[in-house]
Amino acid sequence: MNDKLIVLLTSRLKISTKVQNTMLRTHTCGELRLSHVNQTVTLAGWVQRLRDKGGIMWIDLRDRYGITQLVLEEGVTHPSLIEKARNLGREFVIQATGTVKERLAKNDKLPTGEVEVRLTGLEQLNPSKVPPFTIEDESDGGEELRMKYRYLDLRRNPLRQNLELRHQMARQTRAYLDSLHFIEVETPVLIKSTPEGARDFVVPSRLHPGEFYALPQSPQTFKQLLMVSGFDRYYQIVKCFRDEDFRADRQPEFTQIDCEMSFVTQEDILNTFEGLIRHLFKTVKGIELPPVPRMSYEDALRQYGSDKPDIRFEMKFTELKNLEEKSDLTSGKNFGVFDGAELVAGICAPGCANYSRKQLDELTEFVKRPQVGAKGLVYVQYKSDGTFKSSVDKFYTADELRQWAERFGAQPGDLMLILAGEKQSTRKQLSELRLLMGEQLGLRKKDAFAALWVLDFPLLEWNEETQRYHAMHHPFTSPKAEDLHLLETNPAKVRANAYDMVLNGTEIGGGSVRIHDRSTQQRMFNVLGFTNEEARKQFGFLMEAFEYGAPPHGGIAFGFDRLCALFGGSDSIRDVIAFPKNNAGRDMMIDTPSPISDEQLQELHIRIAHH
Repeated sequence: MNDKLIVLLTSRLKISTKVQNTMLRTHTCGELRLSHVNQTVTLAGWVQRLRDKGGIMWIDLRDRYGITQLVLEEGVTHPSLIEKARNLGREFVIQATGTVKERLAKNDKLPTGEVEVRLTGLEQLNPSKVPPFTIEDESDGGEELRMKYRYLDLRRNPLRQNLELRHQMARQTRAYLDSLHFIEVETPVLIKSTPEGARDFVVPSRLHPGEFYALPQSPQTFKQLLMVSGFDRYYQIVKCFRDEDFRADRQPEFTQIDCEMSFVTQEDILNTFEGLIRHLFKTVKGIELPPVPRMSYEDALRQYGSDKPDIRFEMKFTELKNLEEKSDLTSGKNFGVFDGAELVAGICAPGCANYSRKQLDELTEFVKRPQVGAKGLVYVQYKSDGTFKSSVDKFYTADELRQWAERFGAQPGDLMLILAGEKQSTRKQLSELRLLMGEQLGLRKKDAFAALWVLDFPLLEWNEETQRYHAMHHPFTSPKAEDLHLLETNPAKVRANAYDMVLNGTEIGGGSVRIHDRSTQQRMFNVLGFTNEEARKQFGFLMEAFEYGAPPHGGIAFGFDRLCALFGGSDSIRDVIAFPKNNAGRDMMIDTPSPISDEQLQELHIRIAHH
């Protein structure tokens, strides 16, 4: 997090650096200024560094609030104090008493840099072993080492500032929702396992042999039951759990801002929670976020190849051929790649017509990587003199390439990059290429923010493995009223009353208007392949609740860790979680998961097969 943001956080949210006058300290290490000169103060904290020049010695003392320079000088300071100071080391915990003086050589990089404390008393409260890495903003420790000693890593400014930011995000979330009469309600952590969605973490019951609780993937059914109970505006900043394969930037336990409202339409929900995001930007970052634009799921895929597009930059897709729409500027020229393709589409990179052959080859290699999966890349350079140079010059004339340029809206100096193939996969590949170009051209700055609502998701998606439809969000999402008649006859065409909020190309929240009557919920379970008995066993309590006057309701959940990471400019959510797991789902510090004793296993009626 940069210095400006720290100052802004401190000033806007009035983070106090004062502490109550206690025995061990009168002030914090971030508090002293010129106005304190000649006062006697007592500080306590950790030794950041020592500098001993023989006749004079400096100690940088650090606590959560900042750093203060302490001074000991031969002939001025009592010799016993100098002797004590020379026995100190990095990260020793000390208490220091002295007089505040104006510094001759001021340090404008520190808020306390105009003063120092000339010591009259020094106590070692606790020694420290030499830390396994430096406790500095830029540490010399690798990530695994720092995670093993996370309690030391958290002493570093960047992580401390991230947790302060997280605290302010939670505080401002509560302030906004409280102002709109939302009530914070805690829901159970030991719940029932359900087959839909991600894999559950399960907890064996000692008192009920062979039976298990599950940890919640979200409080979904409980917040709906709270709506049935008449709590018409609920929220919770809540821990959730998913036993997923570990990849990318996921944690087995994560935090959501979980919300639900009664007697509302989709429009009410969008306006309320757009308000929350804009409130957080204003109060935490001092940014006036403009009104959040909206885009349908279909348009997002067509224009950006993703249901979470990064709209900080343009570079929308242009289609040269789409079989579905009989639109074609490419076929019939004996270029088999285009002739056999369902979709030919590309992006226009402004000002990139002078890319070298090496740069173009690198882009081609990028799209051919297994993670992207394209077979090749076609490029057209629209030279600044108005001529064209392309990788398909022997198939297409300059006039035909000019037609392409007109459809792309390209100008002299621009570069057109084109992919072809099956519609869905080509759009995904082009999305990856677009993001790469945005990165290379410096269009994806961390301090620029663009939010977007994506609406009208499909209600269901077909799973080839299970040979049945699955809910795209969850089975309680309501279909759009105008599509309800298609639920049994053409399920793939049914759109959901569902919405996601996207920030800088990352999904930060998602929700829906819920089904609130038993008959529609039963129809939904039928389409998902549940037997009546299975539906009753898994969700009978909810179905029954719907028969006791359930109001229309809907809600949303925001990924709180991801939101904090984006606000703080962090690449990983681990940076904004106090004690995270690593990519393999292990806590390196406490070394877990770990085996439990045979006695515990017996109590839980669990047998482990030993090979």
